[in-house]
Amino acid sequence: MSAASPLPRQPGFGLAAWTVVIIGFLSLGLAFSTRAALGLAMPVWEQAEGWSRTEVSNAGALALVVMALLAPTAGLLTDSHGPRRLLGAGLVMVAAAAGLISLADGPVMLILAFSVVGGIGFGAVATHVVATAVALMVPAARRGFATGIATAGATAGQLALVPILSVWMTADDWRTGFIGLALAAGVAAVAALVLLPRARAAAAVPGGAAPAAEPMGRRIGFLATNPVFHALFWSFFICGITTSGVIEVHLMPYAALCGFPPLPSATAYGVLCAVNLGGMILAGHLGDRIDRGRLLAVIYAGRAAALVLLVFIGDDYGLLLIFAVLFGLFDYSTVAPTAGLVADRLGLHRMGLAMGLLSAGHSLGAALGAWAGGRIFAATGDYAGLWYGAAALSGVAVLIVLTLARPRGRDLRPGRAALPA
Repeated sequence: MSAASPLPRQPGFGLAAWTVVIIGFLSLGLAFSTRAALGLAMPVWEQAEGWSRTEVSNAGALALVVMALLAPTAGLLTDSHGPRRLLGAGLVMVAAAAGLISLADGPVMLILAFSVVGGIGFGAVATHVVATAVALMVPAARRGFATGIATAGATAGQLALVPILSVWMTADDWRTGFIGLALAAGVAAVAALVLLPRARAAAAVPGGAAPAAEPMGRRIGFLATNPVFHALFWSFFICGITTSGVIEVHLMPYAALCGFPPLPSATAYGVLCAVNLGGMILAGHLGDRIDRGRLLAVIYAGRAAALVLLVFIGDDYGLLLIFAVLFGLFDYSTVAPTAGLVADRLGLHRMGLAMGLLSAGHSLGAALGAWAGGRIFAATGDYAGLWYGAAALSGVAVLIVLTLARPRGRDLRPGRAALPA
């Protein structure tokens, strides 16, 4: 196929595509809010139930390991069967996890509920599943923007639900918040099963290859030896450490350590989520128009600066809000540019597997960040080492993603995907 040949026709951005975007948005909102509730409840459990911060951190880390193990399979299922049954079943597991947490009487049951049952649900209701589903439904010229909207649910749900959950996060009432999450996830599961398309989108792929045309071994071999995949994997691994592992699990306990009550802390987290929502959509929009490697470098550099600022919060609530705005702009905004690079440089027909493996790396990084945060706090009684370390790693990610930047004047035109090898 010559460079001048037109790409195969892709499906229009119609009702089915918008349904995937909206259901993906809502599903991620509930899954990520349930994950965020762990950090919100951590100080309450520590004081009221006697569960140590290390034990709760370990529960969060184990859930991320489970997610990592499931991520490639979830991506392949999205490639072959579409998102309907995967998201529906995942939401059922999220609902079950939240319900079981509301009944927990100790760290063992918390680990069973959050890490095992919840980890399975979070692994199915994941950004890489939603991003792949969107890529298979939306034309390339609008793929970044649509991915930004759909995956922004990961932070929009927290913006709406975390302040509400904070009201229930007391010694006497924390179980009510998890019951509410269970009910909401159950309703969302029904909506996903009823409204999402029943079959995988018949999306055109670069070169006209069907998703199943390339043997699994060849797909894995291509990714294992591809420098673009390695750059994306290790930068996304660092992304997991510095977001889901460090901030999602330890920001709220750090705010409590600084002396801020639950509601102001949750409000600051809500500000972070509000800015994050806009940052994700903006990054998706920009990724359709400028070089995504350079865009990712700017995102990781901004994240490093925000993490350094966190060290100096002390008892200054204004600085906490400034951090929330700065970090929110660069938090989950890596998702849409990364997904776009996968589709353009690695091939749409490999996207489910590639995004699944990247998500596995992200989850393993997050598990490392969550575990390290607990260990650093246990050893020092403070989080400064964690924030400095996360900032340094973000600097390493800047150097990695700059290798993905194209020479100026050679950026792909919007709507044109690079042919896979």
